[in-house]
Amino acid sequence: MPYLKALLAGVLVGVAYALVRVKSPAPPPVALAGLLGMLLGQAAPEAL
Repeated sequence: MPYLKALLAGVLVGVAYALVRVKSPAPPPVALAGLLGMLLGQAAPEAL
């Protein structure tokens, strides 16, 4: 559940940044997708 909350918070902040058109120092979307995959891979054994 904490992972889902963190993901949702990140999405909300991302939407807010997009609406305000703030240039974020975040890596490109491909890198963010990789980080999300790492997070999900870490959480998978705990869920099983």
